[in-house]
Amino acid sequence: MPPTTTPRRRALLGAAALLPAAQARAQAPWPAQPIRFVVPFPPGGLADLLARPLAARLPQLLGQPVIVENRPGAGGNIGADLVAKATPDGYSWMLGSIGTLAVNQFLYARMPFETRSAFAPTSLLVNTPKVIAVGAGRPWTSLADLIAAAKAAPGTLSAGSAGNGTSLHIALELFKRQAGVDIVHVPYRGAAAALTDLVAGRIDLIIDNVPNILPQLRDGGARPLAVATPGRLPQLPAVPTTAEAGLPGFLFGTWFGLAAPAGTPSPILARMAQAVDTALQDPWIGGRFAEQGAIVGGGTPAQFAAFIAQETARLEPVIREAGIRAE
Repeated sequence: MPPTTTPRRRALLGAAALLPAAQARAQAPWPAQPIRFVVPFPPGGLADLLARPLAARLPQLLGQPVIVENRPGAGGNIGADLVAKATPDGYSWMLGSIGTLAVNQFLYARMPFETRSAFAPTSLLVNTPKVIAVGAGRPWTSLADLIAAAKAAPGTLSAGSAGNGTSLHIALELFKRQAGVDIVHVPYRGAAAALTDLVAGRIDLIIDNVPNILPQLRDGGARPLAVATPGRLPQLPAVPTTAEAGLPGFLFGTWFGLAAPAGTPSPILARMAQAVDTALQDPWIGGRFAEQGAIVGGGTPAQFAAFIAQETARLEPVIREAGIRAE
């Protein structure tokens, strides 16, 4: 009479049968199947526009298709959570931002993941620097003029942003803190609306991403006073840096990078970073973003992890002291 097969024994036998297949997958050279890029923002945004050319170029370097999947919501936290909880096998990646990888943890009362431990930073993609600009009808022609006016009449100047908790808002609070000024924050539903009011003269200034405001700066709708970068930008060669303009501590950019779930093997992270470096050197990818005012990134996973840690430590006190909360 054959031995009785209990439910537990059947489960163990089933697991044993699956073990060789799992081992084979683990030992297969990476990548052996399509790769997923989760973009935690809507189609058409900067993160999406960065992900799609990368997804088109990387298959030539890695030998597998790269599929872009938009999962927007909650400032990027929905898509980020999807990747944070994915299997760390090199087939799920997040095209994250300063929000999902650094500051959202301070902006939201509840987070679905622990930001500092959920991801394996892989590669800095681009950094879109900020420019301090005023409406063309305003009298200030230098950053020193603007700061002097703000100090002479505290709480009367107004600055627009893309909304509470956005990078434009955080940049403004950092500027106020370092310049020692009191400027009224006017949140809008998106940077485009704030920029429209700046050109129309309804607000005094904005600290915006260079690619967003570059057309208005070039056609005279807004006046740039300083770029928040270590060196001058080729797109705005006549505009001084904040250090040259008298505010050396103010540096700010909205950056995007690639990250995998924590626990992804280091060799996979390194190979993806190398492929991204190669892709960013392509004029069709890195060149297009540089033309629009973005600073193209690259580098190793360790370098990106150190950059995220530095940004987190720098911006956490600004967000907490200003009481910034996401909308």
